[in-house]
Amino acid sequence: MKVTILGCGGSGGVPMVGGADGAGIWGLCDPTEPRNQRTRSSIVIEADSGKRLLVDSGPDLRTQLLREKIGVVHAVLYTHEHADHVAGLDELRAINRMLDAPLPLYATETVMQELEARFSYAFRPWSGTGFFRPVPEPHKITLTDRLALCDLEVQLFEQRHYRIPTAGIRCGDFAYSTDVEHLSEDSFLALKGVRTWVVGCFQYEHMWLMPGSIW
Repeated sequence: MKVTILGCGGSGGVPMVGGADGAGIWGLCDPTEPRNQRTRSSIVIEADSGKRLLVDSGPDLRTQLLREKIGVVHAVLYTHEHADHVAGLDELRAINRMLDAPLPLYATETVMQELEARFSYAFRPWSGTGFFRPVPEPHKITLTDRLALCDLEVQLFEQRHYRIPTAGIRCGDFAYSTDVEHLSEDSFLALKGVRTWVVGCFQYEHMWLMPGSIW
């Protein structure tokens, strides 16, 4: 199994748009360090067979796939409905063309409803010819499911991201937790024995209780 981290930035990326000279807001990041240029969070998990599972399709998806020379994925799993994780859905039409087929898309009922509302054109019935828009093949899941996707055994576990749940993912001894601030005891049990755990860490303080924070 191979895991490619497509992006690990916050919702605005690094640098964020703005700055006194328009060149971006870097915060404490050094602009001369290329690794500080961070795109929105997403990964690809590749099975030994070569099948690939894309986790989230953020607004930087096209650039990320080209950069990593990933020309095709075989399914998409969404962790949650926030824009920095779903806004690149339209880029999936290129994947449809490579597969010459609808692309399996896995999400909870709540996330699927959000996707269908935001990208209603993509969820219209497909004529069976051509891919002038993304054509997903939707599959609804729950956050405790054990799934067989892309020749991978995927165990989901529930996370909390302030007001909403997000999907944590475990494949073998690898686990991925993006946009998480709280894990239940059951979720920690699902992580028992992992050797590599990628966790999104935005800041040290409790972000929703910081002075001036807005939701």
